[in-house]
Amino acid sequence: MGCIDKKRLDSTFDACTTLSAGAYVYVCELKSNVSRWSKGAVDFFGLPDEYIQDAEYVWGEHVHPEDRDYYSNSIMRTITGVDPSHDIQYRAKTCDGDYVLCSCQGTLLYDADGKPEYFCGTLRNNDVKGYIDEITNFRNQYGFLDDVKANNWNKQEQQIMLLGVSGFSHTNEIYGYTFGNRVLQKVADILREEVGNFGKVYRMDGTKFAIISHEAKIGDFIQLYKEIKKRTSHDFYVEGHRVVLSLDAGAIGVEHFDVSVETIYSCLKYAYYESKNSHHGELYVLRDRITDDNRFMIEKINVIRNSIVDDCSGFFLCYQPIVDAKTEKLKGAEALIRWKNDTYGVVPPVQFVDVLERDSLFPELGKWILKSAMFDAKKMLEKYPHFVINVNLSYSQLEDGDFVNVVTRLLDETGFPPENLCLEITERCRLLDINLLKETFRILRNKGIKIALDDFGTGYCSIEVLREISVNTVKIDRGFIMNIEKSHSDQNTVRFISELADSFQAEVCAEGIETQEMQQILLDYKIKSLQGYYYSKPVQAEDFFKKYC
Repeated sequence: MGCIDKKRLDSTFDACTTLSAGAYVYVCELKSNVSRWSKGAVDFFGLPDEYIQDAEYVWGEHVHPEDRDYYSNSIMRTITGVDPSHDIQYRAKTCDGDYVLCSCQGTLLYDADGKPEYFCGTLRNNDVKGYIDEITNFRNQYGFLDDVKANNWNKQEQQIMLLGVSGFSHTNEIYGYTFGNRVLQKVADILREEVGNFGKVYRMDGTKFAIISHEAKIGDFIQLYKEIKKRTSHDFYVEGHRVVLSLDAGAIGVEHFDVSVETIYSCLKYAYYESKNSHHGELYVLRDRITDDNRFMIEKINVIRNSIVDDCSGFFLCYQPIVDAKTEKLKGAEALIRWKNDTYGVVPPVQFVDVLERDSLFPELGKWILKSAMFDAKKMLEKYPHFVINVNLSYSQLEDGDFVNVVTRLLDETGFPPENLCLEITERCRLLDINLLKETFRILRNKGIKIALDDFGTGYCSIEVLREISVNTVKIDRGFIMNIEKSHSDQNTVRFISELADSFQAEVCAEGIETQEMQQILLDYKIKSLQGYYYSKPVQAEDFFKKYC
């Protein structure tokens, strides 16, 4: 590098950074043609170092080929004094080879003799919003995602924790949103103190925060979370009011660098919601264990997620028949998703659905499932006019405000009769706004679509969901059926569920039928339909057609 006054260059850089409001900063000493760049820009765009010789050429290689002349001309016009400043937009290549639209501003600083000494500027990624959260002054969710991506590109192992405040809406309702922001600021102060140099804290959406650490072990996160919970639940005062906060948290370790930031974030959210919904707020750690095909779980999730982007390649449906409880004649079938490729073989949904359920891509997979099931079921209607195809829904699909329109468009596109479609939901729908669900299912039922409540009895809110949402069918979870030949308590449970459903004018379907004895016992109850291995395992469409058509 040329001879530079590094101390002065750094002080100028620091001054510019103070005023940058979260943008990337660059400062070039014109005499030596050495510039300093923000570490975030180095990581995000894959630059060789924070200090760069001849940066206009090094950075120029990152500018999209179609934009380079525009970029070079603007730089030259500013340095030669033709233009008072540099202020343009162009596309720049990131560390993973993608191009993002950037806004680049720059101006000259002059020495005491009036000669240009520095060229200083800022660079903003227009593909995202600002990077700084105004309430906590932490980097926000967009900065978090960029940093996770940069860490992967730099092949840095990272342990990540996502934590959030539960039931925060009550605080806002009682004290108002301004007070709520004060609470979040105090939580941020606690995180800032507890985390220290241990890692970096981010303000995520809503009342969530994330922590990234390169040195910590998961055990360190467990201890850190205990301290944070202790400080937010004991003697936590804001403006003289004592506030007791309830926290949830999930954590993952990332040791593989060929997985996307979207996959990492989906796994992290899965861990967080496991803590929130199933582990009473205890830290839930999603461990990247080797699965039964000797592949790491997160690596597998990444491949499956990419398959959704690639027009759902590798996904296919299997069908399990649903029969009349008395006559054992075919009434319908349940569509069940599977995925396969040459590397992993066939992967059952239990290995990917729960993790990807909160992924932004999941509704696309849901659409593909609905459309494929309708096309396949149309063939069955030729022989079985009353055949009903059951399709499972994820609560992420129901969160989509356009879901009803999606179903309507698919019915029109396939020509499938709505009265032959049954949408299965689980009691996990309690996680959603009950009024939204009631209105959604009211519209769907008015169109003739049937609604089934799946896995009934496995969750503490099953009865509440049945009371609030009008359904056509209640499906008793197989856990109550598997020992029904010997267990009087299971027999009594099934009797109670069947009578309860009947009181709500809903039919009952029992899952998990494996023997004729099970079928005979269930005839004593108000059960209309049966499903299980006794009749058939889930099979691919062509095998289903061969058996029943």
